This record gives sequence, C-alpha cells and structure tokens, in this order.
Amino acid sequence: MIYFLSDAHLGSLLIPDKRDHEMKVVRLLDSMKKDATAIYLMGDIFDFWFEYKTVVPKGFARLFGKITELTDAGIEVHFFIGNHDLWTFGYFEKELGMKVHYQPELVELYGKTFYLAHGDGLATGDNGFKILRKVFHSQFAQRLFALIPPSIGQYLGYTWSRQNRLLMKPNSFQGEENERLVLYAKEFIEKQKVDYLVFGHRHVDLKLRLKYNAEMIILGDFVSLFSYGAFDGKEFQLLYVENKIILP
Repeated sequence: MIYFLSDAHLGSLLIPDKRDHEMKVVRLLDSMKKDATAIYLMGDIFDFWFEYKTVVPKGFARLFGKITELTDAGIEVHFFIGNHDLWTFGYFEKELGMKVHYQPELVELYGKTFYLAHGDGLATGDNGFKILRKVFHSQFAQRLFALIPPSIGQYLGYTWSRQNRLLMKPNSFQGEENERLVLYAKEFIEKQKVDYLVFGHRHVDLKLRLKYNAEMIILGDFVSLFSYGAFDGKEFQLLYVENKIILP
C-alpha cells in the first residue's frame, strides 16, 4: 500500500493542543507501518519550518522519531515541500532518511503513472501569491532570514502563518470551472498522459475523473478534515481518521 498525507500544519498557533495534534499524525503513520511500501508527505506538514545549520527547531520529536522508525524499517518516506515548509536544507534526508522533493514529480507506482505536487504555484492567477512564492524560494532571501536569531525567526514565521490563515476565506470546493488546480490538471493531461494527479494545498477533499481516464485527487488536510490517501495498485481511496474541526 502507498499512502499520501498533506497539510497537517503542525505547530500552527491556531491549534489549541499542538501535542494532541502531533500525536494524531504519529498514530496515523504508525497504523500505516503494517502494510506501507511508501508514504508520501505532500507538503505543509509543518505550519512553518526553517532549517538552521546548527539548530533544530523545537518540537516534533515524536513525529521525527516515528519517521525515523519507518525509514529504518525500509519504508520509503517522501517529503514534497509545501509553501509553509520549503526551507529544508538536508536535515530531513540526513537525519530522518526521507527523500525530499523540491519540484513536482512524475513517478510510477504499482505500474501507474502519478503526477505529484503540493499544488502551490501551479495554476494561473493569484499573481500576488506567486510573487511572494518567488521571494520565499530565493536563496538570497533565505540567507538573509538565516541571519535572524532562531527564536525571532520562529516567532515571525508562525505569526505570519497565523495571520495569513485568518485572512483566508473558509476552504470549500468552488466547482470544476473555478478551481485553479482542476483547470491546471485538465491542461496538464492534454500534454502528458498520467493515471493520477495528486495534490494538497487546497484543504478540500476531492476525487475527480478527468479525460483519458485520468483521476485527480486533492488530499484535503489533517487539520479539519483529517483525510489522507491510499493506493493499493488498483484504486485510490480518500480515507478519514475522524471528523473533528480544530481550526476556527
């Protein structure tokens, strides 16, 4: 079985009980251990992550311990950077054994072709976000941020994330013609044959059959929907741990 998880936003200032939230993710990963051949973490697993050369950000010890347990057992754990946790510079690979992906990927899983991406920056529109995304991906900007003491950097990162979330409209499916990722997927399959396109980012749970028998999946999140994906070689399922809203 191959599993997919996105948008847990661990450490968010909007989550009342961060330890309980982390343990929900840990328990899910532990349940996958019995039959997983690979686990794909599809971005924004952390609400904010900036990796310093000699400082490991406080927290997530239980999650990191579980990931290490999985990779030590020979289970591949893949990490796709999101727009909240793109500043990783080797710690995940060297210490945790994860395979980190900085760009969308075409991969073959159980004989099927998958297009995998967090989902940010793919679709047309939202030019303001795309400009901000370029700044965040700039090595110059990253080096400047690294000069800020970690305690201040962590405070700024989590506070910005909190304010950004509060300003956003509630997530809900906008319909095929209004969802940018759906429009992107429809354009993509005209150029590249794939069986599945799997995204996170939007915090909506969606399985949609497209042309050429391709299927598009948006994984939802592990914040309010507590959803994740599973592929057994024949069918991609969206599964749910519980239906409990944490965030306002």
